[in-house]
Amino acid sequence: MPPELAPDQLLRWYIDAGADETIGEVAMDRFQAQPPPRPLPAAAAAPRPTSPHPAPPHPAAGPALAIPSGGTAAHIAAECHDLEQLRLAMEAFDGLPLKKTALSTVFADGNPEAKVMCIGEAPGQEEDRQGRPFVGRSGKLLDRMLASIGLDRTSAYITNVLPWRPLDNRKPTPDEVAVCLPFVTRHIELVDPQVLILFGGASASALLARHEGIMRLRGHWHDFSSPGLPRPVPAMATFHPAYLLRTPAAKREAWRDLLAVWKRLNRIT
Repeated sequence: MPPELAPDQLLRWYIDAGADETIGEVAMDRFQAQPPPRPLPAAAAAPRPTSPHPAPPHPAAGPALAIPSGGTAAHIAAECHDLEQLRLAMEAFDGLPLKKTALSTVFADGNPEAKVMCIGEAPGQEEDRQGRPFVGRSGKLLDRMLASIGLDRTSAYITNVLPWRPLDNRKPTPDEVAVCLPFVTRHIELVDPQVLILFGGASASALLARHEGIMRLRGHWHDFSSPGLPRPVPAMATFHPAYLLRTPAAKREAWRDLLAVWKRLNRIT
């Protein structure tokens, strides 16, 4: 190093010599050096002063609604004690392959406190899309049928035997109806209506435990009984609105069935 250099000249000399970092005057073994202690978080460094008026504790969350699961549909349905629990249990049910091809579980629509409960067969394409029963063309006709005897969706409760749409809107198979029957039976028990209207042969045959077709079952009062009901519920079977759209001549018989329901309701009230 050249002697008697000015500080800036000395710095330039070190840079030109390749010394571009500064080090301490004493060598340090950095492998043996201990890392400095981490600072404590602010919350732990100093306790917060206690307020003379502490805030009230947050209310504890209510217990989660238990969803029955596992076992057969009959076992699951029997453990449901209200409509919301039944709906959740049906949405969680995986014992029917039909459910895997459906977009939604179509549970019900209308007023669960109503005197009249209407039960169809299965959702169609529009019902599957919206998640509500009877909202397509058949639903519009059903609304007109109910209106003819002074009812609507605020004074009637509507559901289906099957909550999942069969592909291509085909008729439900007996096995599919048998799997879902405990759910719809429990549905009726929880609603406890004063009158049932069963729309279509699949609904009437399943719930009345009869083998006759809708032509023989319609137009007559039947009793629907179940252990979970305080009494048998009078049930009227009639044509499904989808059938009436295809066979307008059958509307005359359906109108007679609805008149019988209207007269029955008038006697009840």
